[in-house]
Amino acid sequence: MNYSELNQTIQDYCENDETSFVGNVPNFVKIAENRIYRTVNLPVNYRCQMGQMTLGNKFLTLPTDFLVPSHIQIDVSGSWKNLLVREPGFIRQTYPNDATTGQPKYFAVYDSDTMLIGPTPDASYDTEIYYYYLPETIVTAGTSWLGTFAEEALLYGSLIEAYTYMKGDADMITLYRDRYNEAMGPLKAQSEGRTTTDEYRSDRILSPRG
Repeated sequence: MNYSELNQTIQDYCENDETSFVGNVPNFVKIAENRIYRTVNLPVNYRCQMGQMTLGNKFLTLPTDFLVPSHIQIDVSGSWKNLLVREPGFIRQTYPNDATTGQPKYFAVYDSDTMLIGPTPDASYDTEIYYYYLPETIVTAGTSWLGTFAEEALLYGSLIEAYTYMKGDADMITLYRDRYNEAMGPLKAQSEGRTTTDEYRSDRILSPRG
């Protein structure tokens, strides 16, 4: 289902082609997309970005489209080593002196722009950051992975927003929510969703920054 088809289907389901409603259809769709992506981490919103840690710099800049971390690897003499995810407080406590350097072992999301590395790098390391991000919306792209492989979840998620906007019948909203949840089941079964953990640890649940 491409965006034109989705747009028309929403209008048909709601039996509403009023100007303000039609003008808000893109918003309904974007809200539905964001809900899906923040509920389930799918292969389509997973990517890797190359970077570099620098000597004496305990911070690493996050990708601009970063949403949720997966894992980080550094190149140590030609071999890729995996860093373990920790809380910033753990790294601060373990390495209280920023001037003490060593081969990085841990990382933590520090703020909206940076990761904290522990210990402070003792050299420059080529780095691979694996993370989840929000793909371009179907509204502007015309087509999307969700529109092709998860069209029911995208449609019913959009209809929930559309009927809420219309202050529609509560029973219909409940029906669309049930259909949405049914459609989300297979997606959750094929992904790690909100129980996504670091690839090399299973004791910490990761959540989107926000």
